[in-house]
Amino acid sequence: MIKNAEFIKSSAKVSDCPDGKYPEFAFTGRSNVGKSSLINFLTQRKKLAKTSATPGKTKLINHFLVNDSWYLVDLPGYGYAKVSKKERSGFGALIEKYILERKNLLTLFVLIDVNIPPQSSDLSFINWLGVNAVPFSIIYTKTDKSPQKNVSQNLKRFHNEMLKTWETLPPEFMSSVKKKAGGEEILKYVEELVVKKVV
Repeated sequence: MIKNAEFIKSSAKVSDCPDGKYPEFAFTGRSNVGKSSLINFLTQRKKLAKTSATPGKTKLINHFLVNDSWYLVDLPGYGYAKVSKKERSGFGALIEKYILERKNLLTLFVLIDVNIPPQSSDLSFINWLGVNAVPFSIIYTKTDKSPQKNVSQNLKRFHNEMLKTWETLPPEFMSSVKKKAGGEEILKYVEELVVKKVV
């Protein structure tokens, strides 16, 4: 359960991020996947993370301190459609540097829109995480937007694509901000990892 959550700072460089005093859980995904909305849902704060209909709105690394014991980190997304190539490469470099250098990152949550077929940008990013031995989990978002049959089909397709290069699948969660579904499971998983880290 989240008792309190507060914005700490935005960082344009990894070296500007808060010190590694607390364990971190970072969120990323393709643009417009519902990242900020999910963060607000999990923390029960409507405007903690800024939401926007414009893909690529998050351009900085945003740290939020939760329960005075762990950081929730809102990362820029990947796969932007409406930003310049220079910006796009910059976002990629920022994300990669953060993921590879933050020693207190316990797991990276990769958000996937379950309403669309598997995207090469998602699969490429996930494979890059595997090559670099980065611990990650998947959160499938917007599960309320399509009929359950379509959701199940896209989920199966994504699994099939992943299993071409992965022996086993990572921890997975289904979420819907609109139906307030999946939050408890995600937070329980976070809390379990925090306890393990502290112990």
